[in-house]
Amino acid sequence: MPVDDTTDTTDTTDRVDLPYGPSGVTGPYRPSDVRGAVRRAVAGRCAATGRPYDERTCTDALLVASELATNAILHGGGLTGYDVEADERTVHVSVTDRSERLPRTTGPLDERDRHRLGGRGWPIVRRLARDVRVAGLPDGGKRITAVVPIAPVASAVMPAPAL
Repeated sequence: MPVDDTTDTTDTTDRVDLPYGPSGVTGPYRPSDVRGAVRRAVAGRCAATGRPYDERTCTDALLVASELATNAILHGGGLTGYDVEADERTVHVSVTDRSERLPRTTGPLDERDRHRLGGRGWPIVRRLARDVRVAGLPDGGKRITAVVPIAPVASAVMPAPAL
């Protein structure tokens, strides 16, 4: 197979590792920070390739980022870092937290058959992501990585069928 020397090597990684300080995590730790990283990574990839992406698939990546970050804050002892990378067809969103507990799906009702708030983030992530991996970290905590497919506009928008 011939070598392609025209491969784009533009870095579209938006990595933020949050340092531990005396009072815990410092730096950005809100879901909006992770969503912003997804926007920057996808925009960087669009600029590098000169091709826009379908807005609907980008919205899926933003929702996955938000759900992962929110779950890290609510159930994982806090968001300790995140990493976002975009390529031609996918956005990889990774978040790290302090908990070694695996994510789990809870039903819509609690033990007394009352409707519970929340509990839908993990099923959303699993539905929208092509691949989801959970890995323990050497110093404790875990990293969850979701691979979300994104589509360039040219392949995502189909013309209306002729009548």
